[in-house]
Amino acid sequence: MPTARYRCAACGNLTRFDVTVTRRTRAFHHFSLGGDLAIEDEEVLAETVEEVSCRWCGSSRAVEEAPAAQVEAADPAAQVES
Repeated sequence: MPTARYRCAACGNLTRFDVTVTRRTRAFHHFSLGGDLAIEDEEVLAETVEEVSCRWCGSSRAVEEAPAAQVEAADPAAQVES
């Protein structure tokens, strides 16, 4: 699943956000003989983003999903990371 990019319209932040997500998953739980758990073959069945807030200014109302082209134009470092 591709991850959304965000932009805070209040302060211009493009890089730091607190994202609260609810996921419904199906996974194979593999326990070793010693009782250690390894989760394998996890499949996301549903995912809902509950809230996104800016880590810099704390605003959750000003955060908007930004198209990748808008983020790259505003942040030259984003072009290097891609």
